[in-house]
Amino acid sequence: MKQARERPKVVSLFSGVGGLDLGLEMAGFDTVAMVEADGLCVASLRANQERVVQSPSGPIRAFHGARIVHARIETVDAESLRGEGVALLAGGPPCQPFSPAGKLRSLEDPRGNLFRQFVRIADALKPPLILLENVQGLVTAKGPKGIPGEVLALVRAEFESLGYGVRVAVLNAADYGVPQRRVRFFLIAARHGELPAFPEPTHARAASEPSLFSAKPWVGIREAIGGMPDPDDSEVDRPKPELEARLLELTPGTGLKTGAIVEANRPGGHWGYRQDCFVADTSIPSRTIRTLPSPDWIYDRSGRLRRLTWRECTVLQGFPGDWEFVGSRSGKFKQIGNAVPPPLAFHLGRVLREAAESLDKNAPAPRSAETPRNLVQAIKKTISENRVNQESRANPVWL
Repeated sequence: MKQARERPKVVSLFSGVGGLDLGLEMAGFDTVAMVEADGLCVASLRANQERVVQSPSGPIRAFHGARIVHARIETVDAESLRGEGVALLAGGPPCQPFSPAGKLRSLEDPRGNLFRQFVRIADALKPPLILLENVQGLVTAKGPKGIPGEVLALVRAEFESLGYGVRVAVLNAADYGVPQRRVRFFLIAARHGELPAFPEPTHARAASEPSLFSAKPWVGIREAIGGMPDPDDSEVDRPKPELEARLLELTPGTGLKTGAIVEANRPGGHWGYRQDCFVADTSIPSRTIRTLPSPDWIYDRSGRLRRLTWRECTVLQGFPGDWEFVGSRSGKFKQIGNAVPPPLAFHLGRVLREAAESLDKNAPAPRSAETPRNLVQAIKKTISENRVNQESRANPVWL
């Protein structure tokens, strides 16, 4: 009788509520240790540990036997995380320093340097594979010299200095079956052999797109939550009458506009949507689920406007509908909004598992892949924007 192959093992840093880890486990990894500083996230991890979850290959027990470490990453002894045959180190350092929600302070925010703790532990454990996640803003974040793109170059160089080949990309969760347009930065690194490629998209905005003719269409909000029971009134937020009257005039998929900043290359003003003033088009994936109550409004079965509930946001993130989140309602939204969608993590996990199972530890490190053209263009555009609009951004002129 052929013996079943042992599942490759993963150590998780900045684990949050386990979205990345759950997806990796569904792809065939076993989590041996999880490190998280937030007490509510740790409580949620423990509440879901050993929960039976369906994966494409059958039922699994979430985080089965994993050691959940409640500690600040700076205090963690890397040797204490060492396990026999750990194949992958994975995690998402805090994203706020590189996000507009965090004022884009980059490395000036102490949290912006926590990726170095990831590097420290990688140096100690020397796992064959690494997976790092963060917000798209890391790509164009400024470094010590104040130049966009410096942080990306620094992160790449840190892992390369440890002997890893590196590949980076920005992926949209909607392209992998998640009912949410969530765009995030990912880094894959390998210490031996071939450098894994990122998974091909499984879904597309339109199934007829020539480059993705075999992809399924995006999963919309209505399709994802349409079978859920109507929420109790106590769970529902409604707009105030003045706002509701204005929202009712909007076509789904649009919102109320902000004032516009007049800039040299935008003489008519730079417009955007006002926060909390967007009516969702439920035929397509939601906008990014955030750490606060959903910014989008939807029509319920009675034709009235309401926000998406935290339980609906759980499903739009790709978690099982009964995944437990400990804490107040605001605490639940925060945990959900910071998570990595498990279905996206699953697709990443599949290519990493294949790499782990075919690993040749005697092979030399692969060469790093070039930074994708779209990321290079984003950096160049940001440099140009900063040069042209530096004065107007400091002293904006509103229409």
